Amino acid sequence: MLLNCSLNGASFHSPIRSSHVTAYANSSTARSSADSTMAAAPNSVRVAAAQMTSINDIASNFSTCSRLVKEAVSAGAKMICLPENFSYVGQKSGDSLLIAEPLDGPIMQRYCSLARECGIWLSLGGFQEKGPDDARLRNTHVIIDDAGNIRSTYSKIHLFDVDVPGGAVYKESSFTEPGKDIAAVDSPIGRLGLTVCYDLRFPELYQQLRFHHDAQVILVPSAFTPVTGQAHWEVLLRARAIETQCYVIASAQAGKHSEKRESYGETLIIDPWGTVVGRLPDRLSTGITIADIDFSLIDSVRGKMPIAKHRKPFDFWRPTPL
Repeated sequence: MLLNCSLNGASFHSPIRSSHVTAYANSSTARSSADSTMAAAPNSVRVAAAQMTSINDIASNFSTCSRLVKEAVSAGAKMICLPENFSYVGQKSGDSLLIAEPLDGPIMQRYCSLARECGIWLSLGGFQEKGPDDARLRNTHVIIDDAGNIRSTYSKIHLFDVDVPGGAVYKESSFTEPGKDIAAVDSPIGRLGLTVCYDLRFPELYQQLRFHHDAQVILVPSAFTPVTGQAHWEVLLRARAIETQCYVIASAQAGKHSEKRESYGETLIIDPWGTVVGRLPDRLSTGITIADIDFSLIDSVRGKMPIAKHRKPFDFWRPTPL
């Protein structure tokens, strides 16, 4: 299957000196805006963050993702980040087990082809990767380069076993095997730290990604519930950006997936000072937001407030024997 995509593959860039943000709520807006106002700033590295409402139809979700990828290419993005469960959201807990596949299966290979044919890097997280047996899968964040190769994977470490106040009870561990390894990888938009959704509530993971794995941009593909999203989503994302002095890109599921499943939405791109530099005009719409990653801003924030030098090592906080 050939896809009608423009622009060549991503290349690695030097630090940029400006930050630019635009949001697109639908494809027609994306095309007209990209054509008229989205010429890339000099020395910039542009990224797109997507928002969508996945359903229990793999083909339909791929069609939506494909359209969003093409919008990102038209806007000059070198990478697009898709939300957790981009390829499938079941109607009830455990449905994902029925469609889980290995990374070399047809679902992921179709996205590899999409990346290659459109010449853009993809952040796909999390994907329902087949687990060690029929009763478990892995919630896996996959990075694909512009040649269609899988560059890195991360299996979600912190599983969502929560009784949401005023909401439903979730037990992700009943069908998901937790990950054990931290993942970071170089990309055209900087060195990426990989996380998924509920990981957001565990700052030590983000500290590890910044101070031990040299992350510059941290990805948080998610499907937050409406209750937890309203209360905590933006404040947690901005906190992670501020305390790590990294860009944080949080692509979100949005709206009603089925009668029993709904997500908060509000895809955001946040700079290392904690400022929101990318946000869709509608929290529940399907579309992309665009921002330019400014490496000079990362250097400036880290240089003027050198927390890497001031912080205590992890061993410092171990209890002292009495």
